Amino acid sequence: MIKKRATIVGLLILVFLAGCSSNEGDLLQSPYKQTEFLMGTVVTVKIYDEGKENVLDSVFNRIEMLAEQIGVGEVDSQIDEVNANAGEKPTEVTDDVFELVQAGKSYSEQAEGSFDITIGPLTSLWHIGYDDARKPEQAEIDEVLSLINYKKVTLDEENKTVYLEDENMQMDLGAIAKGFIADEVNEVLDENGVTTSIIDLGGNIFVKGNNPSGDKWTVGIQDPFSARGETVGKIEASDQSIVTSGIYERYLEVDGVSYHHLLNPIDGYPFDNEIAGVTIVSEKSIDGDALSTVVFSKGLEGGMAFIENQEGVEAIFVNKDNQIFITSGLEDEFQLTNDSFQLGEL
Repeated sequence: MIKKRATIVGLLILVFLAGCSSNEGDLLQSPYKQTEFLMGTVVTVKIYDEGKENVLDSVFNRIEMLAEQIGVGEVDSQIDEVNANAGEKPTEVTDDVFELVQAGKSYSEQAEGSFDITIGPLTSLWHIGYDDARKPEQAEIDEVLSLINYKKVTLDEENKTVYLEDENMQMDLGAIAKGFIADEVNEVLDENGVTTSIIDLGGNIFVKGNNPSGDKWTVGIQDPFSARGETVGKIEASDQSIVTSGIYERYLEVDGVSYHHLLNPIDGYPFDNEIAGVTIVSEKSIDGDALSTVVFSKGLEGGMAFIENQEGVEAIFVNKDNQIFITSGLEDEFQLTNDSFQLGEL
């Protein structure tokens, strides 16, 4: 018997705790706000700069355009076109899509294959988070593993083409697409003179500037074992991205065993280690997106060491024993708020 539990893709996993006690300059206590259901998730953008309400139109036009080009199954999906042409011919793409694929290949190289943008055949096989999710047979997994190899993604920067060298290869950029789009939204806000805002792309959070009281934003870190809104702690942040991934966001249960959606492109199964959730704090949301997946492949100790070597990046790990581990740059920033958890040391 197979049980499936699917939440909205990109669950909203951070809760804003800071209120606005007073105005500074031309900032609003009640922001201009727009919420849409895009990319299979709830997208919300709040702008606190007075007189900048019309910028929301530019923001959502940009999000919709990128989502159509990147998303699987979209009418104008260039990723679908690249996948359809695998083993046959290169596909010309927009500058945006080329930049995203180029970044994805770079992250794949850094992760030495434990993160791989050509994981599409494997994610399609499991399809965790969808009604037809299932645990594949070992023979099926073995067959698609041979199709996963980021080194066989050929990029032609001059002609802006992407080519998958083998037939039936598939790119899946879901692990970094929201981060890329969040960064693009931030650029739109910069171009339009917005200084204070919150970007929330289904859990990919970017807090821009300080809150209207003049202080940093206070961001709650989601408890990976509980319903949305339950937190384990909080941090102060400004002009930073906060991205959280957890094994309980989307999972498939088969014969009493849970299989989460973070798949290992090396062995074809979900990563299996002590990590229950990880939050990445970084300047770029695409970095947080990619790294939140990469560290799952490395386990707690390896993931901590990996992040410590990344400039301008910090992380909060929650293990399956309700212990929280934080990288050195957050030691004075993170505050534990949930008595069910305790800070751990490696």
